Amino acid sequence: MRRRRTAAAAAPVRAALIGAVLLGAAGCGAGAALPAPGPDRAAPTPAAPTSSSPAPSATPATPATGPYAALGDSYTSGLRIPPQGGSPQGCGRSGANYPSLVARQLGIADFTDVSCSGARTGDLTAAQRTDDGTNPPQLDALSTATRLVTLGIGGNDAGFLDVLGRCAVENVRHSLTGQGDAAPCRAYYTTGTGRGEVQRKMTATGERLTAALGEIRRRAPQAEVLLVGYPALLPQDPARCAETLGSGIAGADLGFVTEQEQQLNGMLRQRAEAAGVGFVDTYASSAGHDMCEAAGTRWIEPLAADRGLAPIHPNAQGQQGMAAAVLAALRQQH
Repeated sequence: MRRRRTAAAAAPVRAALIGAVLLGAAGCGAGAALPAPGPDRAAPTPAAPTSSSPAPSATPATPATGPYAALGDSYTSGLRIPPQGGSPQGCGRSGANYPSLVARQLGIADFTDVSCSGARTGDLTAAQRTDDGTNPPQLDALSTATRLVTLGIGGNDAGFLDVLGRCAVENVRHSLTGQGDAAPCRAYYTTGTGRGEVQRKMTATGERLTAALGEIRRRAPQAEVLLVGYPALLPQDPARCAETLGSGIAGADLGFVTEQEQQLNGMLRQRAEAAGVGFVDTYASSAGHDMCEAAGTRWIEPLAADRGLAPIHPNAQGQQGMAAAVLAALRQQH
């Protein structure tokens, strides 16, 4: 007869369940609709890069000019990274996010940031309700005068953070019952209730993204367009996350989450190439800066985020790293 686990033994997995709740709270929920404000036309002066973070090149060899429009979700908006500002406040837009850093580095004064936490591809063409205001359709920021567009989106459509939350829940269930596969999350998505769910969402996201990129090209035919990928959340070796995540999620399941993020970035790259736009790889440059690294080294905050920052989201160093990747991509294209 299998012995019942003690409360102490269950503590790490309970922490993982709490983490799953935090994942939901880290996004931007729906709220009462307010009158739609205009987009942000100028960003506050961003904080200076720290010594442990790559600063954008002082002399970017690129002829990129404005007007520049930044579109995207919370990984673009800089959720909870100070200084927060702009309207609506529910978008969690930071004056130190990577679009602001890129605009400043390129000396582009005509800069519009309409990125918003929780955004999906549908919010590019329709108004997005947040907990504190409504963000107008992001593509409304484009015109025939636009010369540079960055877009960071797709993770919410594909339900990427939902996968990590599901992994926490499935591991809690496995730990408390002692039943099921040693990699319960992988089993859930490959042979269980969620079989085929990830791929279906990925395919649908890709199709919507292709349509969005086509619309961007139609509205801003003279613009250079860059689709920005997602930085690495986890290390290649799951054992390196033992101290940060405890034993709440099996190593094999952490590997599964990493595989899903790589698949997401691969899909984004393929859709960008098919649409004839540039792709910015932030995954490779963020290796060694995942959420399981120490404060000061990591670009992604863990579940127990530092100083009130958003869990499982880039911090200021992460935004600086993403800005450097965007500037490098611009240099390579000219």
